[in-house]
This record gives sequence, structure tokens and C-alpha cells, in this order.
Amino acid sequence: MKTLFVSYRVTDLDRSLGFYTALGYVELGRVQGGDAGHLVILKFPGEPAASLELVHRPVGGRVDVGTGFDHLAIQVDTLAATLERLTDAGLEPGPVQYPGGAHGPKTSWLTDPDDYRIELVEWPPGHPDGITAADFS
Repeated sequence: MKTLFVSYRVTDLDRSLGFYTALGYVELGRVQGGDAGHLVILKFPGEPAASLELVHRPVGGRVDVGTGFDHLAIQVDTLAATLERLTDAGLEPGPVQYPGGAHGPKTSWLTDPDDYRIELVEWPPGHPDGITAADFS
């Protein structure tokens, strides 16, 4: 088994699509479901398959994220370049942080139009893609 994608319910589909395409996602496809909702499937250009689904249910009203969801983590190649691109696109990423110390990963946070939190992560040189068992040994 493997995780297929994360699905977010969104209040304003066009506003959320603008945010996530500015972040770097591209649209893979759509499913129009009338009052039941509209789905937009997204991925990053280098990904082989979908990684994010936006669900818009117009009759559902404003989305309330609640307290159960924490954040979506996205790996980036160069955090400084990503933050510059996002700022130029009108997004507001937070300052660079070093949660593992000076030789650990660099991170920055931003929030989407429905208040979902996103953590951008740049691994230190030599670190493999993603989080592996080696990160816990």
C-alpha cells in the first residue's frame, strides 16, 4: 500500500487554485460533481502522479479546518529561491527557521486561503529525498 494524495476541502476553488498553482502545483484533472462537489487533482511537475486533491462543495459553506489537522510538508530544492518566487507571486511565507540546528533542515511556513498550514523544507546537502528510517537512528 501507499498514500495516493492528501485531500483538502476548500471554500473558494478559484482562490485556492491560485494559491496552489503559485506554490508550484499543476492541474492533473477535474471531476465536476454538481452539488456533491467539484474535485481538482494536482501534482508538482516532477511527480509521477497526483499528490493533492482540492474538494469544493458549494452547498457546504465556509471550510472550518478545526484542530485535528496540523500541516502539509513540501520538500523544496532551494528554500531561498522558493520563498522569493512565492513572495513575487503575492504569497506570504514566514521567515526561515532551523528546527534541527544550523546543520539540519531549513523550513518556512505559510497558510493557504482556508488556513491550512504548509511547511516548506529544504534538506541539508547529502540528505536523501523525503524522511527515511535513517532520520531516526
